Amino acid sequence: MRLEPPVPVSREEYTVNVRDIEPLLQGYGMDMAPWPNATIKLRTGETMFIREAKVEEAKTLMQYVRRVMDSEHDFYDIVGARVYAELLGWYRKRLKDPYVMIGMIDGELAGLVNGRLMNEDINISHHTMTFKRGGRLGAALFYCKAYYAFEVLGQKEFWSTYESYNGWRIGFLGMAQPSYPWPDVQHELGGARVYYVTKKYWDRAIKDYSEQLVGSPLNFDVSDEIIEANKEIKLPDDVTV
Repeated sequence: MRLEPPVPVSREEYTVNVRDIEPLLQGYGMDMAPWPNATIKLRTGETMFIREAKVEEAKTLMQYVRRVMDSEHDFYDIVGARVYAELLGWYRKRLKDPYVMIGMIDGELAGLVNGRLMNEDINISHHTMTFKRGGRLGAALFYCKAYYAFEVLGQKEFWSTYESYNGWRIGFLGMAQPSYPWPDVQHELGGARVYYVTKKYWDRAIKDYSEQLVGSPLNFDVSDEIIEANKEIKLPDDVTV
């Protein structure tokens, strides 16, 4: 947009270095405690290792998520498209305070969760994706995300919304999550309804319920062998969703 200056000016054009623009577009991040390496025993008997994803691994994750976008059942196409955009936003530094955790089983990618911090008090859950059937992987990874918000970051609220019926059943219905008045309060994912968990509700009910749903608690005493075995991401050969 251009407007005529209201006074005479001695210089009509200025050159702006993109390095001066970038701080305005990128903003500055909060101090975020890292997710501590953890394992959890699944109902299949397998052990899943959950670690933070590194930003340089974003393209590897995007490579697989792009294949998931071709699945036109159970809303995997829209979830895949949105996760792809979120990973790209993370990689290109166009998301405020994002986090990405991945679940690995024997060195192979089994699922991922992501979200971001709105502020010091509110954690915005974006998506939970699983790439392996059985074992309640989705519930385990969602539990990790909420655990990160309350137990690691010390936040007051965890906000979710749901695009699929299964996610709604596990998250909202299973956890009996209350919601804020809609459309007064909207989730950033398409302006959908905000379902939330408070720290008090987490301590009184949800933490124990999540452990019961998954079948075992998180174990933060992770061996060097497990860490080394899952250091590199091996993508599944097939898309199983």
